Amino acid sequence: MSSTDERSWFRSSSSGSDGDVCIEVVRRAGTVHVRDSRDRLSPELAVTHTAWEYLVTFDRLG
Repeated sequence: MSSTDERSWFRSSSSGSDGDVCIEVVRRAGTVHVRDSRDRLSPELAVTHTAWEYLVTFDRLG
């Protein structure tokens, strides 16, 4: 089970309007947790805030 607070998760602004391909994110001190919105019990990805900023801006860097 996740150790993060369910109330804090939010859906990516890049998610499709049908909700079929989505991720959810929660920011914590020192980490950003990412999960599949369709399988909330699946493992989460946890990265540093620096790594998250790189991930979300990667497309614009090229």
